[in-house]
Amino acid sequence: MGNEMVFEKPINELKEKIEELQTFAHEKDIDLSAEIKRMEDRLHELEKEIYGNLKPWERVQIARNSKRPTTLDYINFLFEDFIELHGDRLFSEDEAIVGGIAKFNGQAVTVIGHQRGKDTKENIRRNFGSPRPEGYRKALRLMKQAEKFKRPIICFIDTKGADPGKESEERGQSEAIARNLLEMAGLKVPVISIVIGEGGSGGALALGVADHIHMLENSTYSVISPEGAAALLWKDSTQAQRAAESMMITAPDLKKLEVIDEIIYEPKGGAHLDVKAQAESIGRVIEQSLQELSVHTEDELLLSRHEKYKLMGSHSIEIL
Repeated sequence: MGNEMVFEKPINELKEKIEELQTFAHEKDIDLSAEIKRMEDRLHELEKEIYGNLKPWERVQIARNSKRPTTLDYINFLFEDFIELHGDRLFSEDEAIVGGIAKFNGQAVTVIGHQRGKDTKENIRRNFGSPRPEGYRKALRLMKQAEKFKRPIICFIDTKGADPGKESEERGQSEAIARNLLEMAGLKVPVISIVIGEGGSGGALALGVADHIHMLENSTYSVISPEGAAALLWKDSTQAQRAAESMMITAPDLKKLEVIDEIIYEPKGGAHLDVKAQAESIGRVIEQSLQELSVHTEDELLLSRHEKYKLMGSHSIEIL
């Protein structure tokens, strides 16, 4: 998709008019400050109206924006001395998942996340952020290493889903995802997962069995994409918008369902408009989570995690 979203058209048009008026006033040396101020006030109100009442499909569009910050963007802002580790020690390296060791506020941590590209060349290199089995096995290797050295684990979730290709299936895609779910449930160190873009299907869940799960305001988290759900429910993938309205895949909905712990709010228009501010917001939430989880013993962590996931599914929704 392009970077301009349909619902943002009135905002962008007004911004263009303001810029044109400012240019005209400067070139002609005319004082149009009152008119410009009036239009800027209108812009502020329009942004508040549109961004304050986003529909699920509009949040899906923001989550898919190609300019949206990635795992590596946040790592660069939030962590010190990051050392990326590669390979699953079984087959190969998968660049759709990045991970390694770093310091967060001086504390040693393990960081793992889906990594998509920002242009066609990088997307091909990273398989559009859709990991193959070796990606999940690399992630699990790093998690078990973190457990051995008693490092908290921080995961960033941002994928449409796991790679569905024939070779991935032959190499045990479903087993790799299932293994991650099983092993993460029993990790004896704190695990924090943050959905920063799309959290799609088992490809996202494989990094999502955490003590605390947080979501950026305009991210999505679901067992299937809206297009996939529409194809299954109505045999028509073009009904994706209708599916998104019904599936309760946005942060506000999932907070109500108690699937996630906290919503991390974004700058108006999305995280891509102020990456530094967004990273700072994420950093505060990570710091708070680490403080809360650090006081628990290993047994308490495991029991609390077990109770957390046992309670999920206690709510029901109606597909429209």
